[in-house]
Amino acid sequence: MTAFPARVLLVEDNEALRRGIAMALGDAGHEVEALSRGDRAVARLSEGEGLAPDVVITDLRLPGADGLAVLRAARQCESRTAVIVMTAFGSVETAVEAMRQGAFDFVEKPVGLDQLEVRVTRAVEHTRLLREVRDLRAERSARLGADRIVGESPALAAAVDLAERAAPSRSTVLVTGETGTGKELIAGLIHAGSPRADGPFVKVNCAALPETLLESELFGHERGAFTGAERTRVGRFEQADGGTLFLDEVGDMSPATQAKVLRVLQEQEFHRLGGTTTLHTDVRIVAATNHDLQAAISQGLFREDLYFRLAVIGIHLPPLRERGDDVLLLAEHLREGFARELGRPSAGFSRAAERCLRAHPWPGNVRELRNVVERASLMAEGERIGPEDLVLTPVPVPTEAGREIGLTSFSLADVEREVVLAALRRSGFVQKAAADLLGVSRRKLNYMIGKMGITHPSWRRNRGDDEDEAPDGAESMGPDAEASLDFGSDAS
Repeated sequence: MTAFPARVLLVEDNEALRRGIAMALGDAGHEVEALSRGDRAVARLSEGEGLAPDVVITDLRLPGADGLAVLRAARQCESRTAVIVMTAFGSVETAVEAMRQGAFDFVEKPVGLDQLEVRVTRAVEHTRLLREVRDLRAERSARLGADRIVGESPALAAAVDLAERAAPSRSTVLVTGETGTGKELIAGLIHAGSPRADGPFVKVNCAALPETLLESELFGHERGAFTGAERTRVGRFEQADGGTLFLDEVGDMSPATQAKVLRVLQEQEFHRLGGTTTLHTDVRIVAATNHDLQAAISQGLFREDLYFRLAVIGIHLPPLRERGDDVLLLAEHLREGFARELGRPSAGFSRAAERCLRAHPWPGNVRELRNVVERASLMAEGERIGPEDLVLTPVPVPTEAGREIGLTSFSLADVEREVVLAALRRSGFVQKAAADLLGVSRRKLNYMIGKMGITHPSWRRNRGDDEDEAPDGAESMGPDAEASLDFGSDAS
C-alpha cells in the first residue's frame, strides 16, 4: 500500500494493458478511473466532473484525440496535475514536445508495472508539494493583499468581495476605474486567491509600448522576425503559462493586437512573430483599463467580441473622491509605512491636515495620495503633519455652472469670492493654510472673509490649536452654510 494514495485517470485504448495497469495501481492503494478514448478523457477533464485527478497516465496514440490533447486538457483543468505520457512509438521529438507542454514524465512501452507505480508515486509527491506551496503562498499573499487594500467604503468593499469570489474560477476579469485607483492590486488579489497562486503573475502595460513591440512582448518572436530581432524571444503568454497574465491598459491595444489576443483567449494557442509553430498556453487573463470600452466599441476602436471575452466578470474601482473617509485611513496607513522606512516616528496628522486631505478631490487617486504623504512624512518638522506640509495638486476653480472662472464674465468681487472659497475648500477651511495658498497674510484673509460674509461651522473660538476662530464680522450660518452660499452675489 502506497503512502501517497492518489486519484489517477488512466487513458489507454489497449483493453488488456488498461486493465493490468488499473489493477496494479488499485492494489497499490490508488483510486483509478480508466478510459479507452482520448476524446472522452478530454471531455472528462474539460467538464470538470468530480475532483481533478492527481495524476493522468495517457497513451500518446488514442482514438478520438491524441495524448497531447489529453495533456493540454489536464493542464487546463488543474495546472498542478502531473501527466505521464506513454507510447510504443516514442522518439526524442515527441518526448521533447510532451515535456515542453507540461508533461511530468515520458515512458515507452512496454512499461513494467513496478516501474510505473514508482513514477506515479513520484508524480504524486511532486503534485502535493506544489499544492502545499500554492496554499502557503496564497495564504501569505492574501494577507499581504488585504494589508495593501485599505478602506471601508461600501463601493471598495463590494469590489474586493467580487474579486475574492472570482479568484478561484478560471473566468477572465476586467477591472475598470480611473488611473491610480489600485487596479493592479485587485489583479494581484485575484491571482493570490486562485489555484494558480504558485504560478507566475506576469504584468504587461499595453499603453507603454508601440504596436510592434507590444506584439513581441505578448507573443514573443523568432530570430530575424524583424530588424533587430537577433535572437528568439519568449513572450509573456509563454512566461505566464500555468499562472495569470495581467493586461493593464488593455483599451490602448491596436485592432491587430486585439485580434491576436482574442485568438489566444478562444483557442489557448498562438504563434511567435515570424514563427509558424503553434504554441499552446494555459493562462488566466485579468485585464484593466481606465477607458470606457463601451464607448470605444461604438467608435470602432475596440472589438466587441474581445470585450465580452474579457468582461466575463467586471469589477469597477471607485475613485478616491467617492470613498469618503477612506482617504484618512489610507493616508494614516501610508504615513505609518513611511515613518518606519524613514526611522522618523510621527504622531500622525493634525485635524487641520485631515480636513485638507478630506476636502481635496484627488484627481490622481491613491497614487497621488501616496506621493503627498511620502513628501509630507519626509519634510514635516513638527510631531504632527500639518496642512503646511501637504503639497496638493492644483485643480480648476469651478463656478456654479461647473466651468472655470472667466475673468471677463464676472465682476472682480465675484472672482475674488470664488477664489477665496476655493482656497478654503482646498485647505479644509483652515484659514492659515488657505492664506498660504492665496499668498496673503492670515490677517488679510481674515479681513476678506469677514467682508465677504463667509463662515464655516468649524470656526469656533477656544477649540484647540488646530481650529480657526470665526473672523470678525462673519456670523455662523450652521452646518449647511457652505451649501447655501451664493457664489454669484456681491458680498462686499
